[in-house]
Amino acid sequence: MPSSPVVVLNAGLQMPILGLGTYKLRGPDEVHRSVDAALAAGYRAFDSAAVYRNEADLGRALRELLPKYGLTREDVFITSKLGPKDQGEKAMEGALHSLTQLNLGYIDLYLIHWPGTQGLPVADPRNAGNRAQSWAALEELHGQGKLRAIGVSNYTAAHLRELMQSCKVPPAVLQVEFHPQLIQTDLRSLCQEYRVCFQAYSSLGKGELVSEPVIQEVAKSAERSPAQVLLRWAVQQGVPVLPKSSDPVRIQQNAEVFDFSLSQADMDRLTALDRGHRYCWDPSEVA
Repeated sequence: MPSSPVVVLNAGLQMPILGLGTYKLRGPDEVHRSVDAALAAGYRAFDSAAVYRNEADLGRALRELLPKYGLTREDVFITSKLGPKDQGEKAMEGALHSLTQLNLGYIDLYLIHWPGTQGLPVADPRNAGNRAQSWAALEELHGQGKLRAIGVSNYTAAHLRELMQSCKVPPAVLQVEFHPQLIQTDLRSLCQEYRVCFQAYSSLGKGELVSEPVIQEVAKSAERSPAQVLLRWAVQQGVPVLPKSSDPVRIQQNAEVFDFSLSQADMDRLTALDRGHRYCWDPSEVA
């Protein structure tokens, strides 16, 4: 099974455009089964986070399963994220804990998961100082080679501009919610300007978008599933995706998005669904 195409990050790394999201994958058995199915389907990227509480299970599954597929650690791209409780002075400790939990030698991409800090009000001005402190810790670990690339998640344009003005190492990736109802045009343009890779999560709108009539119509005409159409809409624009599933059949189907194209008319129909709608959290109020 061929692995997915890649994007080249500003840090020089190649990141697969398709990765397995592991949010809500819990327990060693479910993680092992999902990773096994993903590797068989050609996935070479896996996205975790401290708050998912599955880093140790993911690392263990990969150590056990990579030899089965004739792969080594260098053949996979691992992303994890700093939890909001570790934002600020605990960032170094939090990142080192992720490294220990995964136990894979290094992390390919490590993100600040959220611009705010757990326990602080969203409007608290200390959030900005904590973000800066977290970024300095990530830069240090990046310099040591423990985090091969560093980036951010759920940052708004304002948060990204603030970071770009102060950082020594620019973020390689911004991972945000992105689907036809939330196309984030301005944020994507800003990422392009800064050479930051714009990566999507929640491409299926927490599963709700697959029943949207326009998406179902496009899927019918393309003879594909609504999920495949939603993922194709993103990757056809060069946006990396992280579909999450624990079902081996779905994991396989979600990988089958590189052997067809959507017409420009269908792409436009999907993009026209934009209404700024979020299925996940809204970071715009975080100071």
